[in-house]
Amino acid sequence: MTAIRMVSSVLLLVLMQSGALCARRFRGGRNPQPRRAPPPPTYRADRVDTTESFPLDFTAVEENMDNFMTQVKNLAQSLYPCSAQKLDYDMKLNLLENTSVTCNDGSPAGYYLKESRGSRRWLIFLEGGWYCFNKENCDSRYETMRRLMSSSKWPQTKTGTGILSPLPEENPHWWNANMVFIPYCSSDVWSGATAKTEQNGYAFMGSLIIQEVVKDLLNKGLDNAKVLLLAGSSAGGTGVLLNVDRVAELLEGLGHTGIQVRGLSDSGWFLDNKQYHCTDCVDTVSCAPTETIKRGIKYWGGVVPERCRQTHQGEEWNCFFGYRVFPSIKSPVFVVQWLFDEAQLTVDNIQLTGQPVQEGQWRYIQNLGIELRNTLKDVPAMFAPACLSHEVITRNYWIDVQVKGTSLPRALHCWDRSLHDNRNNKAPPKGCPVHLIDSCPWPHCNPTCPTIRDQFTGQEMNVIQFLMHMGFDVQKMAQQQGMDPSKLLGMLSSGS
Repeated sequence: MTAIRMVSSVLLLVLMQSGALCARRFRGGRNPQPRRAPPPPTYRADRVDTTESFPLDFTAVEENMDNFMTQVKNLAQSLYPCSAQKLDYDMKLNLLENTSVTCNDGSPAGYYLKESRGSRRWLIFLEGGWYCFNKENCDSRYETMRRLMSSSKWPQTKTGTGILSPLPEENPHWWNANMVFIPYCSSDVWSGATAKTEQNGYAFMGSLIIQEVVKDLLNKGLDNAKVLLLAGSSAGGTGVLLNVDRVAELLEGLGHTGIQVRGLSDSGWFLDNKQYHCTDCVDTVSCAPTETIKRGIKYWGGVVPERCRQTHQGEEWNCFFGYRVFPSIKSPVFVVQWLFDEAQLTVDNIQLTGQPVQEGQWRYIQNLGIELRNTLKDVPAMFAPACLSHEVITRNYWIDVQVKGTSLPRALHCWDRSLHDNRNNKAPPKGCPVHLIDSCPWPHCNPTCPTIRDQFTGQEMNVIQFLMHMGFDVQKMAQQQGMDPSKLLGMLSSGS
């Protein structure tokens, strides 16, 4: 409650000053003397700033968040009594100045930007959306998902959600950062560096798009940044692993050595495991993960991190799989990964619709969780809930999921603090964990997992209904755990 009183006091003080300002503005009658505008702030290139700013950490009051944010909103709204203008929270579309860097169909690539002029923190987000790996399935993708291959019909504005939200109740730690959203229109897991030709008909320039966006942003305030967080989900999460060091090297090469580049990879830590049922490699869904990437990297002219390329010469496709590329990455990276990722299960040919899951499939799903835990155990900063889902950091419920009592925004805040403290030779903050992984053995054994819905009816399913649909044998599991079946059912119902 101390934090609530402190923030309320600060806002109240600003409110009083705002009220006084409004009073002065209208006190002069109908024709008050115009006031000279203050000169714009100047930025000295030789200024040395060794501190990293941290906005107020609202996660400290998570238990009282609803009540707290209601007070904050009421106070914040009253800061604008003299203006009816709506605050503009949207990100605005900017097409790249370098028009030779394009989407698949040759249309100009671009990005959405919402500036936050008082902040020296930048968040650049890479969108996900699978990929295509030959002329046939790229043609099909162009017919059915053109937005992911062309900028021709992109809207002029985009509203950020989750970690891209400008609202502190939805985004406690990053709400005041400069927000950048790069739409995915290269279909190459952000790895390509190949221009469009008459032979293949498509450009694959995902890696170059990221480089050009960063160059564009240097003219819009990024040159004054303290921290740049390169984030992404799904194919964008893999794109972070492939590009975070390249972004750091680009900025260093251009003389911007003071910008700390970090990565946040969400649902991009795929395994190159064997499918439950092997099928012919026809499209991205039926094809085994290793086979699609082997074919794709040649078709795209894919670029991988240099240190990983040297480790896997001749087999560079290995660098698209998190646990293989991670040891070669120099930049700090935070990994977010559901232990039972839906996209991974899809390419592994585990079908979660229709008939209940068979016993062999159930064992495969549990083994997937074990394999993911094993590949993540040496990752210092991570958040891995035992849920069946895919992507999280741009979902509006991302603040609700917890591992061992810690939410994802809180874990990211702890990670930021630990990196800052390490640079200043301070001990990491106590009670602020950054390595969070569930230990329970089946999907949705974490009670804070996102809501499950029946894919046919759309109805919500409770944990027991879901597990029974998944082929969960209560009697057998109770026997393995050495407990009464009714007690196990009670634990499942309560989310224990």
